[in-house]
Amino acid sequence: MRIQVTTWVPGKSNRALDTFLSRPAFDDKAQDVAATVLADVKHRGDAAVIEYASRFDHATMTPSGLQVHEDELTAAAALVDPAFRKAAKVAYQRIFKFAKAGMKRNWEMKTDHGGRLGEFYLPFDRVGVYIPGGAAPLASTALMTATLAKAAGVPEIVACTPCTGDGAVNPYVLYALQLAGATEIYRVGGIHAIGLMAYGTRRIRKVQKIVGPGGTYVTAAKRLVYGDVALDLVAGPSEIAILADASANPSCVAMDLLSQAEHGTGHEKALLVSPSAELIAGVRKALPAHVATLGRAEAITRVAQCGGIMLVQVASLEEGAALCNRFAPEHLELMVEDPRRWIKQIRCAGAVFMGHWTPESAGDFAAGPSHVLPTGGAAAMFSGLTVDDFHRRSSFVQFTKNDLKEVLPVIEAFGRVEGLDAHARSGSIRFAAEGKGI
Repeated sequence: MRIQVTTWVPGKSNRALDTFLSRPAFDDKAQDVAATVLADVKHRGDAAVIEYASRFDHATMTPSGLQVHEDELTAAAALVDPAFRKAAKVAYQRIFKFAKAGMKRNWEMKTDHGGRLGEFYLPFDRVGVYIPGGAAPLASTALMTATLAKAAGVPEIVACTPCTGDGAVNPYVLYALQLAGATEIYRVGGIHAIGLMAYGTRRIRKVQKIVGPGGTYVTAAKRLVYGDVALDLVAGPSEIAILADASANPSCVAMDLLSQAEHGTGHEKALLVSPSAELIAGVRKALPAHVATLGRAEAITRVAQCGGIMLVQVASLEEGAALCNRFAPEHLELMVEDPRRWIKQIRCAGAVFMGHWTPESAGDFAAGPSHVLPTGGAAAMFSGLTVDDFHRRSSFVQFTKNDLKEVLPVIEAFGRVEGLDAHARSGSIRFAAEGKGI
């Protein structure tokens, strides 16, 4: 099993580390393929979606069979075991509660002359959520997307997720989507699912916004439909960074690194940064021992062989925090004695997990915040999915006569400088017309 171990000194070149950190959020080859498929879906609609479902998913479908119907949902729910039902309901309640608590509220303020200014938020009418299903049935992602849309008050929640060759969708994913509030579910994955939601077809109306993670091709497709629909963020292959001191347990650190590597596409990244040589040695020893006990050992090995696991020794936690910020990871664990101190050093991370009792998996499945987070270094620019991603914000202005009188010189000055006479006169004309019935 390939495990890269190195040291990092700020200002000094480290080719192995630079290669590890360099992970473009977008793949040019995937962009080319996505552009071709999307153009075809936009032109041919249902027929193109069905053709690509056959080509990529080896699934034979008809236009009426794209949607998962009520009888299938009922049958799927019967296949879900009671333990998972209970777990899913607990997760749903925690996610919904967190979303409601974090939701922005309408607000307003008074002007000096009795007018009002403010903002109000309204849910989108129709959104699309993408649920990956290639490497693993991500029932948790169904909850981490559709639940937020439901909490926001979106009336139409369209879900797309891949099916098997016989057209079946994983029953646990279907159950989670029902629980989370999806109103339409389509057995379509990949680029063509993004096209279906972005452009619509003769049978399926387009959505206003698409959210959810995906692989290289889905990420490329989302980028290309921006403008036809709104988007959430860049959410591709999983990654984790752990900043740890000597107080961390090597066995726990190793398993947390593997929790993201086991997604197994080969593009995942797992990084440990620590000033403790003993911890790094312990983690290096624990990693292969853990892998031998896991069901997805082959997938983890694939990630390792692609250079996706790296252990880095630094001189101090300060330098470690700087390296983590440079990495800008999707997930960052602070496995240190005083995590509240060190979180103040973190500027770029999709989500931060603080302390020895907060594994990243708690965020993936149960804690409350959505696990749809920026990847590929995009955490330096994007934030994770929240309930407010399902709202449109509008500002409002209600001036009185004296409010307008106060700012009229400002309006006229900008109108003059920008050569926009009508802008300036649309303010002044009200006073000129005041005695004429305005």
